[in-house]
Amino acid sequence: MEDQRFLESEWDYCLVLDACRYDVFADVYDEYLDGTLEKRRSVGSSTPEWAYRTFTDDHDIAYFSGNPFINDLGIPLNELKWGASCDYEWTASEHISDIHDVWKTDWDDDLGTVPPEGIADAFHRNQDAVERADRTVLHYMQPHAPYLSRGKGQKLKQIQKGIREQGEAEENGGSEDDGGLLSSLSDSVRPKIESRLDDSEFAQKAGLWLELDPKDLVKDGTRVTALSMYEENLRIALESVSELVDELDGDVVVTADHGEAFGEEGVWEHHIETYIPALMEVPWLEVE
Repeated sequence: MEDQRFLESEWDYCLVLDACRYDVFADVYDEYLDGTLEKRRSVGSSTPEWAYRTFTDDHDIAYFSGNPFINDLGIPLNELKWGASCDYEWTASEHISDIHDVWKTDWDDDLGTVPPEGIADAFHRNQDAVERADRTVLHYMQPHAPYLSRGKGQKLKQIQKGIREQGEAEENGGSEDDGGLLSSLSDSVRPKIESRLDDSEFAQKAGLWLELDPKDLVKDGTRVTALSMYEENLRIALESVSELVDELDGDVVVTADHGEAFGEEGVWEHHIETYIPALMEVPWLEVE
């Protein structure tokens, strides 16, 4: 298996599916797209790590970002109060020439994410930017949770809100309270919850449970339930991607920033610098 070689490869348009693991993609992609599929090794197990290790120079790219970690706010990853949890002194706007914050402009509050059509709409609205840039990246949030059929995204909503408010606070020269999922708990209850939310399988599952239906968890268990919803999210994204691909004039690649874990080696979801196959093996589809 070769490395992803994201920027070294030849393409005019690269469509990034966030948290898309190779095996699930390989099972379903040919129902939506034609092309040559390879398994490649990502440079990171989470979006902040992938971005930090991929975009190291100055890149003439029109980047349509559904992911709040790749933004035009000018805030380094290690200063983001929400979700990055890394020491990377990397700022997207210092390396990518033209970032479109689709996570702000086309966010769906009911879904708690940017739906696939939001990326397509932003792309259509900004054709002048596409024509100016050397290459174009469209970074979809799916198959990453929240799961669209539920329409109750919570975890990503907290990240989006926190980063947006931090950017506004930076512009205004003020500061914002971190807030978040624990902020509404009483001082007596919060320590008990935090004591369980350490770097453990329980803590990782707790984040995933926010996005799943309790009835399904009881009936089928976490892995079966999550994988089913994950595949459905991927199919929704691929349907939208297939429609957009028909419009694109040039070489098109579909890939991912990292994968997603469903209990492999005790890991759930995706975490920074966690180098297991479920997170590091990603699709590389050169579309016909």
